[in-house]
Amino acid sequence: MFTTKRHNTAASGHQLPAIMLLAGLTCVVTALAGCGSSGAPSTTSAQSPGAKAKNVKIAFIYDTTDENFAQEMALGAAAAAKVTGITLTNAAPPTAVGAQQLSLFESATNTSKNGIALATLFPDLFVRPLNSAQQEGIPLIAVDTPPPAGTKVSLFIGNDNVQLGQALATALLPKIPAGTKGTIVIGTDTPGLPVLTARNQGFEQTMSKARPGMKYVNFDSTQVPSTNYSAWQAAVSAHPNAVAYVGPGSQDAASMAEIEKHTGKHYLVGADDLDPTALQGIASGEVDVLISPEHWLKGYIAVDLLAEHALTGKKLPTGWWNPGYLVVNSSNIAAIQARQATAASRLAWFKKEVTSELANPQKYIKPMSDVG
Repeated sequence: MFTTKRHNTAASGHQLPAIMLLAGLTCVVTALAGCGSSGAPSTTSAQSPGAKAKNVKIAFIYDTTDENFAQEMALGAAAAAKVTGITLTNAAPPTAVGAQQLSLFESATNTSKNGIALATLFPDLFVRPLNSAQQEGIPLIAVDTPPPAGTKVSLFIGNDNVQLGQALATALLPKIPAGTKGTIVIGTDTPGLPVLTARNQGFEQTMSKARPGMKYVNFDSTQVPSTNYSAWQAAVSAHPNAVAYVGPGSQDAASMAEIEKHTGKHYLVGADDLDPTALQGIASGEVDVLISPEHWLKGYIAVDLLAEHALTGKKLPTGWWNPGYLVVNSSNIAAIQARQATAASRLAWFKKEVTSELANPQKYIKPMSDVG
């Protein structure tokens, strides 16, 4: 269990590998303890023979197989399973459909009794299922989205999303001269989702303070890549002279990069997440900045903690574990694209960070009540 420290604002990047993009609903990963591809040490291998680890069954139920932010978390979860040797069910619906994800979670409560990590865009659907799983004694961790009210899930691994929005605004400010007046267009792919609302809040607060002449146009950019592209086309057509075009979600910069290629016009673009098209947009100049919530880390840490709990009996920590974020721009895009190339390159990059964070959890944990 390759134990971790996190640099919140370091500059670094990522492309999706072919491994385990989980095109179907469910993928099961099994590995012997201590045989991760990077040679990362397992903190459980000395205590637990591979056979014991193999019998530990854990699930990561995540949002969707078709979007980068969710794929990254699943890849982190798979890496932790490989390093620790446990059997992992990595499952998500092909698109973000709450009812399908709920069905996968309920199946996991029957097959993955040693622990379930849940990342969902539909937290309110999971109040009763989470409570039922907890009553059965299944260890639970909420990932990316805080656990819904009415549950007693006591560990959340996710970002300070107001901080992510602030970081995006701060990164774009040097490209917006003081005194500029105009419109910033903000596309939100899941309006009302608390993590995205918080990012937009942080962005507008920071931008308004530094550039008070800005006005904001917010619209629903939708989750599905094809409709996200169409939504951004309409937004650019309606606001062709906006100062900037930003989005708190995974697909927004990718759509804007494609629009720029087709129109030949350059716009000031910033967003969150590391969709490969968006990363290439930074490399080729269509996208100015991306803020990475470091989703891989969240998936890895959640599965590692559940594995250690199952193998050694160590209690899960309680509270809000914030793994940090990363600013990606032209200065570090080459390094980040290299990091994102394969499963092995991700694991090698994050090895030191994971080891530091897992070795010093209290450095990254705040009370659950502090979640914005």
